[in-house]
Formats: sequence, structure tokens, C-alpha cells
Amino acid sequence: MLKASAVCKSFGAVEVLRAISLEVAAGEVACLIGPSGSGKSTFLRCINHLEKIDGGQMWVDGDRVGYRLVGNKLHELKEREIALRRASIGMVFQQFNLFPHRTALENVTEGPIIVKGVRRQQAVEEGRALLERVGLGNKMHNYPSQLSGGQQQRVAIARALAMKPELMLFDEPTSALDPELVGEVLDVMKDLAESGMTMVVVTHEMGFAREVADTVHFLSEGVLVESGAPSKVLSDPDHARTQSFLAKVL
Repeated sequence: MLKASAVCKSFGAVEVLRAISLEVAAGEVACLIGPSGSGKSTFLRCINHLEKIDGGQMWVDGDRVGYRLVGNKLHELKEREIALRRASIGMVFQQFNLFPHRTALENVTEGPIIVKGVRRQQAVEEGRALLERVGLGNKMHNYPSQLSGGQQQRVAIARALAMKPELMLFDEPTSALDPELVGEVLDVMKDLAESGMTMVVVTHEMGFAREVADTVHFLSEGVLVESGAPSKVLSDPDHARTQSFLAKVL
């Protein structure tokens, strides 16, 4: 579902990603871990071309991200083509980014109606089902200001799912939540994983990574230091840098 080959990204003179190569199979959950500033969120944003890569290549479901190869030259896709491809990739951010003047249900149905042209009645039916799925069937007509942080993040997950993505990206989805609200969001993500959704998750929740991930990738200073099964990377890492990081967070 996802293939990255020697992906590089710089902001000015700062190298944020240094030749990152990894693959995520369909139905797999991959967790990206590492210290702040290691490039995890930037890599996630490169997957749907919110950030343009400076080197290497990336594919989602066989389609090259952001570019088309013509002869031996890469040409950046037009914004409309990028947007169409991006519609198949759901993304949940640290901040919930809900429309404050829309109810939970309206936040969920807006994308399918406007972007995909889904009939309003169908979008509402599917939106209701998604809010039920994330445990918010009784909050459909509440506005974001009337919801807790955990509830808002679950609406954000339902909103992403409403676009029927092939791949879901989560950028530290629990980092802005009070500790007692983290579990309700992680439970929804576990349910998604069990349903077979392909997920790439940037997280500091090592318990979640250990329980749910198929693969864990440790990044430090823009370098992919170590990858493997959670049981290996989190319990018996090979690299001293991984060992040092985990000693501080576990």
C-alpha cells in the first residue's frame, strides 16, 4: 500500500528526512516512533504530498505520490490531480481541525458531499453510522465546542473515514488530549486496525504500538534507524540510539 524509496526532505539547510526507505503492506499497521524533531510528522505529510519531497520516490497503492514519470523525468501533478489522489488517504492531525460552526454530523458529511458529490441523504446515513462506530451516536448534533477533546478527535477520525480512504495516517492523534481521554481514541484506532484498515501512525503511545502495530519504525535525526516487529524493536532493539530512546519513554 505504501512504498518509500530513499525519501529526502530539507527545510532550508536543515535535512529533515535522510533517505528514508520503508514499505507498509495493505492491512498493516505501521507505527513511527522517535524523539521530537526526528522527521516523523514530516514523513507522514509527504505521503499525501502536503510536503513535497526533495529526493527519492514514494508510491501509495501503486501510484507515484505527487509526480508522474514521463520518459526519464518527473513532472509534478496538477493540484486537481493531487487533490483527487489525496482523497483516498485519510489523515488525522494532533489538533482536531473541525469546523467550529458545523455539528459533528455536518463535519463528517461535508467532505463526501462537496468533494465526492455523494447525495446528501446517503452522506447523512453513512455519517450517522460512522459516528455510531466511534461511540458518538448521541453527539451527532453537538458542535465541537460542546465536545471533549477525545470526542472531537473521534469526530475527526469519523470525518476521515467518511471519504472511504485506502490508507489512514495519524499524526500523534492523542498528544493534545488530557491523559484520561487518550484511551477512548486509542480504542477507536484499535477497532480500525482489527477491521483491516491500513494505518501509518506517528505516536508516543508505546503500549499502543506494542499491542496493535505490525511493524515499528524508529526515526532519529531524519534517519530510519531501526524497523521490525514490535516485540523486537520495543523489547530487544539492536541499535544503541533506539535503546537510549526507549529507556526514557518506557
